[in-house]
Formats: sequence, C-alpha cells, structure tokens
Amino acid sequence: MQEKLSFKRNLKLLDSTAIVVGSMIGSGIFIVSADMSRQLGSPGWLLIAWIVTGIMTIIAALSYGELAGMMPKAGGQYVYLREAFNPLTGFLYGWSLFSVIQTGTIAAVGMAFAKFMGVLVPWFSEKNVWLDLGFMQFNTVQLLAIASIVFLTWLNSRGIQAGKIVQNTFTLTKFLALLVFLIIGLFFAANADAIHINTTNFWSAVQTSKDGATITHLAGFAIVAAIGTAMVGSLFSSDAWNNITFTAAEVVNPKRNIPLSLFLGTLIVTIIYLLMNIVYLQVLPLRGTFEASTVVERGMQFATDDRLGTAAMSNIFGNSAVLIMAAFIIISTFGCNNGLILSGARVYYTMSNDGLFFRKAGILNKNQVPATGLYIQCIWASLLCLSGRYGDLLDYVVFAVLIFYVLTILGVFVLRIKKPDAKRPYRAFGYPVLPAIYILAACFVMVILLIYKPMFTWPGLIIVALGVPIYYAWNYFKKN
Repeated sequence: MQEKLSFKRNLKLLDSTAIVVGSMIGSGIFIVSADMSRQLGSPGWLLIAWIVTGIMTIIAALSYGELAGMMPKAGGQYVYLREAFNPLTGFLYGWSLFSVIQTGTIAAVGMAFAKFMGVLVPWFSEKNVWLDLGFMQFNTVQLLAIASIVFLTWLNSRGIQAGKIVQNTFTLTKFLALLVFLIIGLFFAANADAIHINTTNFWSAVQTSKDGATITHLAGFAIVAAIGTAMVGSLFSSDAWNNITFTAAEVVNPKRNIPLSLFLGTLIVTIIYLLMNIVYLQVLPLRGTFEASTVVERGMQFATDDRLGTAAMSNIFGNSAVLIMAAFIIISTFGCNNGLILSGARVYYTMSNDGLFFRKAGILNKNQVPATGLYIQCIWASLLCLSGRYGDLLDYVVFAVLIFYVLTILGVFVLRIKKPDAKRPYRAFGYPVLPAIYILAACFVMVILLIYKPMFTWPGLIIVALGVPIYYAWNYFKKN
C-alpha cells in the first residue's frame, strides 16, 4: 500500500504509449537490415523476418497485458517473475537487467547519440582523445555519451513529470520525422531499377560474408536457420517495449492503460519497421558489391558502415542525406535513452525493497522518484561507455532477453494455476494458443542461436547464471 501512495500516478495512456514507442525506436532500424540482408540475401525472406519479429513482439505484449493488469506495481516484469516462480528467478532477471540488458543498451544508445552528433560537430570524434591513461583512452565521443546519460539521469531525478515531457516531445518528433520519410520513400522516391532487381531475387536466399568474399545459396532448413540468426537484429531493434511495466506504479488506471499501451506501442512500431524496410527495398537493391563506389551499387548489404538509413536517404535527399539522418538519429537516440533511463530504476527500487539491491535504491526522493537507483544505473552505464565493451555485451542481450520473455509468458500459465481466483481486468488475447506459439517460436530461435551463433549465446547464459551465486551471497551477507 505504501508503494502506491509513494509514487505519483502521472502517466496517462498517451504518455505510456510514448514510453513504449520511444524506448523501442533508437538507431537499430537504420542499421540492422544491412546485416540481415547479408544473412538472407532475399527481399522476401527479409520482410518475413521482420513480420515474424513483429508478430512475436505483439503476442508477447498482449500476454504481458494480463500480468500488468494483475500486478500494477513498480518493477513490472521483475514482479511477474517473482510471483510466478520464486525470488531467485526475479533476481536473475533484475541482475541481468542491471548488468547488461538495460545499462548496456543505455551505453550503446548513448554512444550512437554521440557518434552521430560528431557528424554535425566534428569535435566529437573517437580520434579526438581527451584523456590518455595508457591502459584506457577517453575520447570526446565517450565524453558526450556519458554527459547525455548524466543529464537525462538528473532530469528524471527531478520527477516523473519532467521525464514525461521529454519522452512525449522526442517520441512525437521522431514519429513525425519517420512519417515524412515514409511518405516520401513510399510515394516519391521509388527506384525502378532497384525494384526490378529486388523483384527478380525476391525469394532467392543467399548468405554473403561481410566482405562479400563468400556467397552461399540457401535452401530448405538452411533458410529457416538463416531467418533465426538474422532475427537477432530485428529482435534487438524491437526490444524495450516491456519498460512501461517497470513504471506501473506511476501509470494512471494501470490495469487498463498498461495493457493498452503495450498493444498500441508495439503495433505502431511494428508497422513503422515493416514500412521502413519496404522503403529500403524500393530505393536500393538488396544485393550489392562490397567494393562498389556508389550507394546503389553497394546495395543494402554493403551500405557504408551498415548505415542503411543514410544510404536510402542519399537517393532521396542527395548529399544532405548524411546530415539529415544524423540529426534524426540524434533526436531518436536521445528520446530512446530517456525512456530507458526513466524506467530501469523502478526495477532496482522494487528489488531493493525485497532486500536484493542496494538499500538506498529503494528510497524515493522529494520528487517521488528513485533518484539513488537512477544514479547507480547512470554510473554503471557510464563505465560501460568507457570500457568500450558495451558492443560485445549487446551481442549477448538478445538471447538473455528471450530467456526472460519466455519465462514471463510461461508465468501467465503458471499463475492461472497458482492464482486462479486473482482479479484479471485483462486476459491474455488468444490464450492459451498465442502465448504458447510465442514460447515455441522464441525457444526455436534460441536453439538456432545456440547452434549457429554460440559465441553470442553462451556468454549471455553465463551472465544470467552468474546471478545465482550472487543471489545466495547477497542473502548470506544480508542475514549476517
């Protein structure tokens, strides 16, 4: 009861949906389809990968809606796992969230923000070393990334109203900018040659190495496996939709607005992502040549530095495309990080009140937000920016995230048995069929990743598993 009285319910349906949309759309949609194009080599299978990702994300969001309606508490997914299974399962999620999922993503988004700011202000460059300690260099990109994280942390420590205003402003701005890009790309920028080439190779699956030296034709199960591995990019770009559940104690009428915002937000982003890929395919041929000099000849597969959004825009806006895309990604990543920073600390707040995180993270400041949790998160994310290892950590995120998505949706089944009489203002759409389909599909993707991308999956498992001894050690020291 104290939790509900302590937090201030200030997030309405629009605000909640803005957190879902804003947290999902960062820089991934402008980059990941380049690697997916190399993995699949086919416009048809590329779109299938994005469609499957979108369907899985929407099903997951619809399933989470039941849990959100049952338990509209700060901490969201952490609470669902704790109640469905046990405190250890909840802790493993919270540990993974803090160590890599949330903070690693904040670091990566902050670095993307700073790198693209460097396009507009060249002083921000990884070559511009501000401090050299021998074993570690501190460049101006890292400086700006950390500064942006610190600023957004401070801003959100001022209260949920401040964070909400920033989130709504930047989400609306990037939504309108994307809408303009989609309208121009779909109706005024079609490239007849690119469309002809893509239509000819629509279902012809070919896997190409990053340097274009190795080409492998795919057929049968190899196509399915390629889709599974390629979906690492689309799943990562579609992640963070669950962050709204972390802020449940601050949502007005959460039993209605959280399930609805989950559905609306994931649906909006899924449609945007699918249309973005259609624009890419209308403007550029999917297949290209690695050493080619022009944007069209390089195709989607070999867009410079995988900056597919910039490559597509260059056909629409000419030489100014780089500046336009840089400005857009600056807006997009800044708004994305605000949503991530705002929501993450609410999980650490609840963990702290369960005795599983630093005690002061469970205390609200005078602005009714967990400021200490925000700053602890800020410090770790900043250290990841300095380490330069956030990119490696993000490779492990998708597998770890899928584990907990599967467990949480399995929790819908478990709680139907454990708590059959609990009030459920919203029941999972399509239960039990759709939640079961998600669990099977996600498990299939995980098996594919274990087989074909072990270097990305086993470290993710190890990070999760490290939480087990930490859980018992934490409880031991707490008791003593």
